[in-house]
Amino acid sequence: MKKRERQQVFRDPLYGYIHINYELITNLINSSVFQRLRRIRQLSGVHMIFHAAEHSRFSHSLGVYELAYRFSMIKEIDEVLDERSKLLFYAAALLHDVGHGAYSHAFEYVFHVNHEKIGASLIVNHPELRSILDEVDQNFAEDVASVILKQGKFPLIQQLISSQLDIDRLDYLERDAYFTGAAYGHIDLDRLMRVVVVKDNRLAFKASGIHAIENYLVARYHMYWQVYYHPKARAYEVILEKIYLRVKDLLQKGFDFEHDVTSLKKILNNPHDMYAYLEIDDYYMNGLIAYFLKSKDPILKTLSNDFLNRHIWEFIDDKEENKDKINEILNKITDEEKRYFTLKTSVQQTAYKASSTIGDQIHILTEKDEVIPLSSYSSIVHSLVTSSDKSDYKFFYKKLWKKNCLSLKERMMRPFYNNV
Repeated sequence: MKKRERQQVFRDPLYGYIHINYELITNLINSSVFQRLRRIRQLSGVHMIFHAAEHSRFSHSLGVYELAYRFSMIKEIDEVLDERSKLLFYAAALLHDVGHGAYSHAFEYVFHVNHEKIGASLIVNHPELRSILDEVDQNFAEDVASVILKQGKFPLIQQLISSQLDIDRLDYLERDAYFTGAAYGHIDLDRLMRVVVVKDNRLAFKASGIHAIENYLVARYHMYWQVYYHPKARAYEVILEKIYLRVKDLLQKGFDFEHDVTSLKKILNNPHDMYAYLEIDDYYMNGLIAYFLKSKDPILKTLSNDFLNRHIWEFIDDKEENKDKINEILNKITDEEKRYFTLKTSVQQTAYKASSTIGDQIHILTEKDEVIPLSSYSSIVHSLVTSSDKSDYKFFYKKLWKKNCLSLKERMMRPFYNNV
């Protein structure tokens, strides 16, 4: 738990400075595993819609660490965390996203991996990370991993990092709003920090801060529907998902890519291959997809062209009134084209989940010194619980036909073909 002789700082557009006091945190930031997060975008395909959203999971992770540093200095939290617990809080905050793969969630879906489980495995098993964390003690790495996996061993730290009002969300909402230019994600962070209390080793908020909490929940809700679930951003990520799917299918068939796809092949055979996983970041995938523009496989070539040149697919609300239109589209194409050029999918979001587990709920310390669930105290939040649950079902597809319909093979005789 060695402290630095001089505090290290990083400039940050949200917080001014990010403050590093411990050698442990400096060493974790300098590790190759953490530096890899510079090469993974925070918002995956959203940057194709909001052009300035080029920030990385590296900057977000530093931001979450800074919030851990600031929250640890709040009197009520400072009094219940000893020095080791604070270091555990800092390390878990910094490393909470270390297991993310290239373009994040599309990769997880196709290759059946979970970034939290991979992150915990990296923390415990990667020699570089393990040697740094072992400088605290021999159990420290396992304790950091337990926080990432939400195992309940350190309930207060876990709640601070992963709950319905946590430092992860506080950073990414404000950071993503800043870089997308959206007006929805702004949060009264200072007010929220002023009303934090700890009761029975659980986080709660004074009733006087209820308006800041209500604003946070509404801001989060709007950010999901206006930014994260933007239909064009979803349509763009569908293309990436289909690229992963086509590569996976071709690997299983033994297709000769005429290019090194060893890392993807290793992940297909063993999703827990730590070193292969770390090789696959956004840079790796972008380079691979650029090479796929020359692929002998017409489907992979087409998907790669759409992805690199922003040929965003069409989409229709997957509702009963559009059933005939969707069937008409599907009837015009082959089963193979359906597999790689169409997708029915949905997203769901609610402003607040009152039925969450105790550690995940937001609790309010009332004027009578009672701790009660947020939805029991705030009429606005109670209304959100009952009225904000929303799902959006979409049918995404690439137009593959014209009046004089050509087969896929005929279309692929051309260098590229445009969306029509």
